[in-house]
Amino acid sequence: MDSHNKALGSKKFLYFPLDKEGQEQMQQSRDERELPRDVLDKLLKTLGREALREKTPSLQELEQALQGIMSQQEQQEQESKQQPGSQTGSKGNIGDDFGMPLVRQLINKGYLKDSPKWLSTKGFNMIGGKILSDVMKALKAGEYGMHETHDIGSGSVVLDTSKKYEPGDDIRLLNVPKSLLNTVQRMSKDGSELKVPLQINVEDFEEYETMQDVRVAVVYCIDLSSTMRYSSMYGDMSRIEAAKRALWSLYLLNRKFFPSDSVYIVGFGALASKVASNDIPYLKTFEPGSDFLHYTNYQAAFRLASKMLQKNGALNKRIVLVTDGHPSACFIDEKSEQDKILSQRPYSHFYTPDRQTLDTVKHENSMSLDIASGELVYLCYRYRQVDQYIGERTIVEAKKVHSLNIDIDTIMISEEDSLLGYVNEMEKYVKGRSYYINPADIDRVLLTDYLNSKKQKTIRARSQW
Repeated sequence: MDSHNKALGSKKFLYFPLDKEGQEQMQQSRDERELPRDVLDKLLKTLGREALREKTPSLQELEQALQGIMSQQEQQEQESKQQPGSQTGSKGNIGDDFGMPLVRQLINKGYLKDSPKWLSTKGFNMIGGKILSDVMKALKAGEYGMHETHDIGSGSVVLDTSKKYEPGDDIRLLNVPKSLLNTVQRMSKDGSELKVPLQINVEDFEEYETMQDVRVAVVYCIDLSSTMRYSSMYGDMSRIEAAKRALWSLYLLNRKFFPSDSVYIVGFGALASKVASNDIPYLKTFEPGSDFLHYTNYQAAFRLASKMLQKNGALNKRIVLVTDGHPSACFIDEKSEQDKILSQRPYSHFYTPDRQTLDTVKHENSMSLDIASGELVYLCYRYRQVDQYIGERTIVEAKKVHSLNIDIDTIMISEEDSLLGYVNEMEKYVKGRSYYINPADIDRVLLTDYLNSKKQKTIRARSQW
């Protein structure tokens, strides 16, 4: 009996580990062939669209969305074939054809995680990179002369464009293909015989142009007031979804091409909060009615952003305000200010968030609201106009920020061009720029603005030498 048990134990020890290893190998092999590249690309595109929604879907809802996309693809393939007499029936969930649900496959491949914020770091970077690629193609990225393959010296970025080589320059910057082409063209023009080895002259040399990589720190302040959830007149994305998509691609642009720069995100309503980069897709607007955070307080954004930038050692500092309307709130720093407003308008409304509200926002929105910059908020929304007190306090705050050598630019994403009047007035005081754009164009506008700003900063830096 003991011998029999020993034999069984020996068989169990030798057999099951091998069987499990074999299963893992088979599973790994099956995973490799589960999702073709074109299918994976389509699923990742769907993940990006779903992540940007105002209400982030659960993993179960995400599975349904992915299945819907796959079903559409299968239907399109069947319609393209249209073979007479062919029978097509329901095949159930597409994921069954690959051995497991699509969400589970994407979790196994590292794009998703089992969490309410289901994008993994790999998924965030991969999808953001695809969004960036789409935007750059629309911008004809070659016009900006960017690539990420060369990095010569400290603080120097190599461009795709080239110029005539100057003796004494770094030979590593030599554009060999262009230099050889110059040699061939010169010899052909002179009537010389083309033969190998080519007789190259120094005049044939061309070198890649370089750009001094001046460190820039930028805070993008995104308006989370309730009106940002409205759909734009163009496209199927809301203002907040379009803004999040733009910030997502901009963050990847920064990491990919300008890693020495610092890009921060601040979300603001009546109060402001710093936003982690990986939380960009999950940003959502403040709900009206439950509290008063859905108002628009430029002052809150300016104060938090300036504090963040003062801690950064970059030479050039900048705030970019992304909003769809004029300010409707500001801080009350002195009790006398509140008394003055109440004496003129007894029915004025003031707001201070309680601890429960702060905890709820931290839990549901992953935002730690900045109450150190101010707690008591004066609220006053006026249709198509700015309350005089709020307007004045906002401009005073902008001037303070500008005195710290921080530039302020504003991007208005609204179809109501009358709202641009106040922003233009504010920017006049701080010598900033304001843009009025179609919300559907915000991704291209933000990237173009960032790249053009980099060029301007480089020119300024060169002129200082």
